[in-house]
Amino acid sequence: MLSLLGNTKRCFWTLLLVLTVFLLASLLHVDIDMLTPLLRGQDEGPPITNIMFLKTHKTASSTVLNILFRFAETHNLSVALPAGSAVHLGYPWLFLARYVEGMVDGSQRHFNIMCNHLRFNLPEVQRVMPNDTFYFSILRNPVFQLESSFTYYRGYVPAFKAAPSLNAFLAAPRTYYNQSLGLANVYARNHMWFDLGFDPDAPAEENYVRARLAEVEQRFQLVLIAEHFDESMVLLRHRLRWRLDDVISFRLNSRSKSSITRVTPEDQERAKRWCALDWRLYQHLNRTFWASVHAELGPRRLRSEVEQLRARRRELMALCLQDGAPKDKTQITDPRLFPYQADANILGYNLRQDLENKTLRMCQRMAMPEFQYMDHLYALQFPKKPRKSSPLKEA
Repeated sequence: MLSLLGNTKRCFWTLLLVLTVFLLASLLHVDIDMLTPLLRGQDEGPPITNIMFLKTHKTASSTVLNILFRFAETHNLSVALPAGSAVHLGYPWLFLARYVEGMVDGSQRHFNIMCNHLRFNLPEVQRVMPNDTFYFSILRNPVFQLESSFTYYRGYVPAFKAAPSLNAFLAAPRTYYNQSLGLANVYARNHMWFDLGFDPDAPAEENYVRARLAEVEQRFQLVLIAEHFDESMVLLRHRLRWRLDDVISFRLNSRSKSSITRVTPEDQERAKRWCALDWRLYQHLNRTFWASVHAELGPRRLRSEVEQLRARRRELMALCLQDGAPKDKTQITDPRLFPYQADANILGYNLRQDLENKTLRMCQRMAMPEFQYMDHLYALQFPKKPRKSSPLKEA
């Protein structure tokens, strides 16, 4: 009886609190969208620290990787890094646990964070990551993802090397794309679909596509959208219960304007047909992303938090960066901040010269390219093993 009375009282006070909040919101003209997440308590609790990020290609994923690397270093978390001299986790082959340093000899079974390039293979990932791991990934409009891949990988993807231009490739892709070459051409068609562990050459039949999309939704708690990167960071921050500064970043692995090819409307439609599986994937997860944003944040709160994020980024760029802007590859002076160039002009950063030690270390981490940061974390986690040799390609 006492228990029933206690429950009744708690329900009464909860209802009274909710009604009071709604009344105040009405009187003060506050958007209730900004208050409902507080009523749900969704941001309560400690930050999530067990995270698997599927790093898709040419989707702003290097910037996300930097965010995760920095969080891991700040909080002294373990990262599932490539074994030996490798820089990827077995890519483009399906991921196996033995591709992770520390798994072969059994010295460590579970890691906190996994975010290097791999081709998704859930049973093997689960051998490396804890049961309560938060899984997320990122997608980009496949038209522009393909344009970026064409420029970046043109020197060693057979289908791209054979084509005189992106326009020529899209006009007759099967002229240049040889399916029998297998993994050598994975960058040339449905690349994000491939990264998820699926067949990039499968027919885009409705039942097959729906089944694969259901698999993605079942496994990944969140899929970010590169074209809406700041909104993605806001939602990610709430899901992970992180601080604002944890998701502030400088854009990494971006190309100079001269390296970007304009894609005509006609070629955009050709790219959607050629990468039909990626296009379906992107359309579906883009809708899912925005549904989550509106359900969990609401339009007004989203706008407010995006502006806070952008203001803080501008502040840190002014604090850290020479001229507050990225630099052409010919202008980057510090080799520790020189990004891998592939077959494109990849921008990087020079830091201001007047930074005091603590600020300098923070700025260095934010501007550090993927390979250098991976090497840095590898040395911290495995100090007795040989350092990785960076595959940097000079200008």
